[in-house]
Amino acid sequence: MNPIAAARAYQAIQGAGSAGAVSPTDAPGFSDLVQNVIASATTQTRAAEAQMTQVVQGQGSLIDVVTAISSAEASLETAMAVRDQMIQAYQEIMRMPI
Repeated sequence: MNPIAAARAYQAIQGAGSAGAVSPTDAPGFSDLVQNVIASATTQTRAAEAQMTQVVQGQGSLIDVVTAISSAEASLETAMAVRDQMIQAYQEIMRMPI
């Protein structure tokens, strides 16, 4: 999931109040968003691996490999940021007095 799609999904969940906003019952859940981020990172990593394989076989372009690796890296960083925020939120909840 790219950052723009993530921002749009977040806006849809928050119910931006505009006429075209998605209702809370139609909005994807948090687990769906996390699964989409992980699936996107996996897909982009596999695409980068395919590009590297093509270059090794002499069929691809080095520029395509660099672009695919950069995209995969951005997806992985997004997934790691989501993970870090989830861990931080969990730790904050555990510190709350009952």
